[in-house]
Amino acid sequence: MEYNFGPDRNPIERSHDLTLPELVSGDITVLMPASHWARAFTVTKSDVDFIAGLLLEREVPLSTQALARALVEERLSREADAIRERYKDSLPYNPSATYTVGQRLVFPALDFASGTVVQVRPGVNPDYEPFEVISVRFDDASRNPPGRLREFAASLSAPHRLSEANGTDLAAHFQADQLTADEIMQAAGDDIVYTLEQTLADTDSLVQVAGLWFPRDLLVEVNLGHLHLTEAILDINGGGPLSTADILREIGGLGSGSPLLQEFSLNHAMRSDDRFDEVGPTGVVLWHLRRAEPEEVLNTPARLRYTPIDYDRALLTPELLELEAEINDELSPAGSTAAPTPADEAVIALIYPHRRAGTLPLTAAARQVFPSARQTPRVYVRLVDGQDGEAYAGWVVRKDRYVFGLSRFYRKHRLPVGAYVIVRRGEAPDEVVVDFKAHRPRTEWIRLVTAQGNQIGFENAKRSIGAEYDDLMILGADDLEAVDELFAQTQQQKRTLPAIMRAVIPGLGRLTPQGTVHAKTIYSAVNVVRRCPPGPIFAILVANPDFQNVGGHYWKLSDG
Repeated sequence: MEYNFGPDRNPIERSHDLTLPELVSGDITVLMPASHWARAFTVTKSDVDFIAGLLLEREVPLSTQALARALVEERLSREADAIRERYKDSLPYNPSATYTVGQRLVFPALDFASGTVVQVRPGVNPDYEPFEVISVRFDDASRNPPGRLREFAASLSAPHRLSEANGTDLAAHFQADQLTADEIMQAAGDDIVYTLEQTLADTDSLVQVAGLWFPRDLLVEVNLGHLHLTEAILDINGGGPLSTADILREIGGLGSGSPLLQEFSLNHAMRSDDRFDEVGPTGVVLWHLRRAEPEEVLNTPARLRYTPIDYDRALLTPELLELEAEINDELSPAGSTAAPTPADEAVIALIYPHRRAGTLPLTAAARQVFPSARQTPRVYVRLVDGQDGEAYAGWVVRKDRYVFGLSRFYRKHRLPVGAYVIVRRGEAPDEVVVDFKAHRPRTEWIRLVTAQGNQIGFENAKRSIGAEYDDLMILGADDLEAVDELFAQTQQQKRTLPAIMRAVIPGLGRLTPQGTVHAKTIYSAVNVVRRCPPGPIFAILVANPDFQNVGGHYWKLSDG
């Protein structure tokens, strides 16, 4: 009988339909079960019990990320212990080793299948020194071919990869092939953290504050007196914001527990009290008295409120879609204005609603510059004047996509509607620099908004301007109260968008020799009396016969 031992195949096994022993399953690298549960991670009751015990043991709140990593390490440890227990009386299969009947073997190259040696006989191959053939019955019946046992070479002196790779320490095999916690977290960490957080959120015994978890029963007691003192401290400090550590220092602490646990307990109590508002960016806990927050932060200013208008986006030509993206209105569909890469700076052209309300739009690019928060709808931010360094209290209202607190900045620098405002990250996480490209003020002709009865009007006027601006969007207004009244009347009368556009376009057209108006200018003017992104305006220009395109992005009322 002949034998052929190829050096690159394993394990060395006799095939039932060949007269030659065959080397099968060519890759000796296998993935341990850890990779399987990492791909479809679920949280069991025992996992929750482990986390609760870990928090009890450490006596400090931990983040979901830290708990997820600890859980992964615990699972790997339990898995390794279970494997060692299962194979404690077994040896890894090695073609060069000698075996006796009754010995237990494990085959790492066959996904750690295990079996028992039931027969040992001499092997015959004139090309090799004497060796043996062992017959193995696998514990998994599906691995045993019907009516026979599987045979493998043993006592083989010829070099083979399995002989080089396999030692006698089975634990070393498991450790070498096991995925590490770092590898699992890198490959599936986001999914594991998300799944764990969803499960823990439904666990009554644990509470989460500012991204940290701790057992509810071990919280330091926070009574009504502590909360009254906290309110008084915030009140003395202008309503806030103050960190939890600062508040604890002022009220004299909670009497027991580590500083971190006291902060966690006070955060939990304040979060459940409507008097307090958590306003810190992600990773920073800051508190403010809700009643001391500006009205424009608690409720969206009327000028920024948009009642959605149904329209067919298929009406927008590629050129109009490009113009929409250039305008970059925060209310436009995300796909048309999404910033391609993370940005440290954003440039925004002011429109009338934001200039009048003292706000700044949170465009796709601006959202990456301003700080975010995990749970709070409002984030306190320091707005630093890029021209002179003066700081202003700012508020990021992400849900309604605006930043409040810029009225003084706009007035001080006399920025017109259409001015380019630049925002960039500051030195601290809660700091944003607000700037513009300044130049020596010069007198220029601009469009001035006027109120004629209950109709909007426009006229050309000279104004001194010291900032760069979009010439197609610039607007001015002398009588702000009259324009405010015009806005209120438009809302009360519920004037439709086409009706507003029919009033706006002729007035703007009279300011130019051609009598035509750019779509950008129409958008800027419409927003004086009704908040609306460019998409619906452009769709009406295309679809409504009252409006006629005269080339490029210029429009006028139809002759009819």
